Amino acid sequence: MQPAQLLAMLAAGEPLSGTSLAEQAGVTRAAIWKQVEVLRARGVPIEARGAAGYRLPWSLQMLDAKLIRTMLPPTLARRLGALEVHWELDSTSSELQRRGAVAKDFSVLLAETQTAGRGRRGRKWLSPPGLNLYLSCLKRFESGFAALSGLSLAVGVIVLRAMESLDIAGAGLKWPNDLLAIEDGRPGGKLGGILVELSGEYQGPCAAIIGIGLNLRLTPALHAQAGQPASDIAALAGGTPPDRNRMAAALIAGLVEGLEQFERDGFAGFVADYGRHDLLHGQPLQLSGSLGMFGGIGAGVDHRGALQVRLADGSLRSIDSGDVTVRRA
Repeated sequence: MQPAQLLAMLAAGEPLSGTSLAEQAGVTRAAIWKQVEVLRARGVPIEARGAAGYRLPWSLQMLDAKLIRTMLPPTLARRLGALEVHWELDSTSSELQRRGAVAKDFSVLLAETQTAGRGRRGRKWLSPPGLNLYLSCLKRFESGFAALSGLSLAVGVIVLRAMESLDIAGAGLKWPNDLLAIEDGRPGGKLGGILVELSGEYQGPCAAIIGIGLNLRLTPALHAQAGQPASDIAALAGGTPPDRNRMAAALIAGLVEGLEQFERDGFAGFVADYGRHDLLHGQPLQLSGSLGMFGGIGAGVDHRGALQVRLADGSLRSIDSGDVTVRRA
């Protein structure tokens, strides 16, 4: 009996007794209880309803690579180098890195859960099974690193386009790689993050592994563990997020189309859309990085994707990397 099997049995959200689960799986009730505790420890909110048994507070969909592929337009599906769903990986991006040169262009890996999911600057990314999306995509470029300036910002636009295709609104972008909910017209809790890792030659060719973590559902316990304000797609969609396979298909289709656009046009093809979703524009900011700590007002991004900050003397400063905090008035 594995955790994946038990989660699939509970996915409908209906209560099932320990006896019924044990009979279906061909194991003992003690084995069921053990896997329930494993899933709970990983963040899955399995409820115990006395004699009624175990249940999830809502239904969920297990990720299915074949189903995701059928949801893609055939012309896009044919461009994928791979499309795989794993129960558990240390990190989808790490797995693509290990495959190196044998991984084909537009290879996409998803995992139900990650043991070492990571965000920007090595921060840990919480990855409970069955609740959210953890996806990485490999894209190869003939150009070198310099031509990929602004790629993480473009991917943010691509993710929002995918959400809009499913009629999900109420999100925006925080430079350089965060997706946030919009609360009262201002940046709110974190919905997702983007991590782009480059390899290859400076003058080209090179490859980008693009990791995306997107919160579909967060439990109260996960909110507490996040260590920062967080939100989820469910909150933007009236309490029920889209089917996880449908959301994954929308993201993959958006990546194929958007990364091909980036290859043709660079970040210039995304500047206008980024500006529409820029949550730092006009906001009082506190920044820290190689230039030390200073404050200013967000003034958009330039053609390379660098953050523009207007200082107290009216001058503009361009920021290529650093941590940004929105100062609350």
